[in-house]
Amino acid sequence: MRRLLFKKTGRAVWISHLDLMRLFQRAFKRAGLPLKHTQGFNPRPSVSIALPLSVGVASECELLDFELVDASLTCNDIMQRLNLVLVDGVKVISAYDNGMKIGELATLRCIITMEYDKKVPDRCVEKICALFDGESVIVPKKTKSGIQDQNIIPMIHAMSITAVNDYEIKIDTVISCQNPSLNPMQIPLAIEQYLPEFKPSFSHCCRIEIFDKNNNVFR
Repeated sequence: MRRLLFKKTGRAVWISHLDLMRLFQRAFKRAGLPLKHTQGFNPRPSVSIALPLSVGVASECELLDFELVDASLTCNDIMQRLNLVLVDGVKVISAYDNGMKIGELATLRCIITMEYDKKVPDRCVEKICALFDGESVIVPKKTKSGIQDQNIIPMIHAMSITAVNDYEIKIDTVISCQNPSLNPMQIPLAIEQYLPEFKPSFSHCCRIEIFDKNNNVFR
């Protein structure tokens, strides 16, 4: 199994996970890189993305595993041919063999930007820091069995909150991404729920890096 490291930014953040899968399947075909297919009654292209992104979230560190019919092609050739046919905002950074097992993925670093149309309220950073210094911040989470309350504090491993300017706050955080996983957009949701006076006008997020259980960069 081979692996791509790619980024998804700009307008491409609005591509859903399923559409992104279809986009890559078409890209492999257009680049003249036939994918292997699974066996059985309903063969599927041998391609998978490690951590599906929520719509609207950007990333600099997405992983896609795949298998080609022609295993002799070099990783560099695969990367170059794909980048010629991919859409704006989706770009392969590297292609390689023998990637780490997906089960070893543990945490990810992301930056959440919160924008305020009428300037950042007074004591905003101070109050948000105090909220996440506590032992419990409960937010609702959608599951297969319905809506469940979830304490997100145990899934936040590090957090730095700074005012970038009069209108923006950045939350640089490392969170769990597997067993259990935390959607980073639950962080501004918690702020809206617990500190409604500091609710941002708009929030967006970008994944920066992913790590294994020993805090090593995951590839």
